Amino acid sequence: MAKIGIFYGSTSGVTEEIAEKIYEELGSEICDLYSMEEDFDDVEDLLQYDYLLLGCSTWGAGEVQNDWREPLFDMEVEKPDFSGKTIALFGPGDCQGHSKHFVGALGILYDQFKALGARIVGAVPAEGYSFEKSTAIRDGKFVGLPLDEVNESDKTEQRIANWLDILKADFPFQVA
Repeated sequence: MAKIGIFYGSTSGVTEEIAEKIYEELGSEICDLYSMEEDFDDVEDLLQYDYLLLGCSTWGAGEVQNDWREPLFDMEVEKPDFSGKTIALFGPGDCQGHSKHFVGALGILYDQFKALGARIVGAVPAEGYSFEKSTAIRDGKFVGLPLDEVNESDKTEQRIANWLDILKADFPFQVA
């Protein structure tokens, strides 16, 4: 069975906690967990996996978290080939305090990896989320799993479980 690479960037620890929850749910037998700050060397780390779960929080006016900035810039310049790769995105945001830029970083990751040939899966309906605007919406759905640990932490476990259920059609794992 092909392994899944989970890569996350985390400034305040929220995305790290979410990545760890997903990792624990899926298990170390099928997943490897990478901190973009501590474990990531270059794009080859990503390219060694056919299946990727990428986590990034949103900062400022809808920007990616700092650990993702340099790798995304390098990929924009070098244009590595992600065709044949299946990617799902997840990230925390604040639907009240940052309602106009809710999980915008997911939209940035989506656009960049899609342009590099990746197949992006795991879209989540926008219903049930309270926010003003998001650049992570395509065709009425979020391009990945948005979570709000500030205002809706009570919904996180169920949202992760629902998302993993969606992903099982495209990823090599079974969800109980």
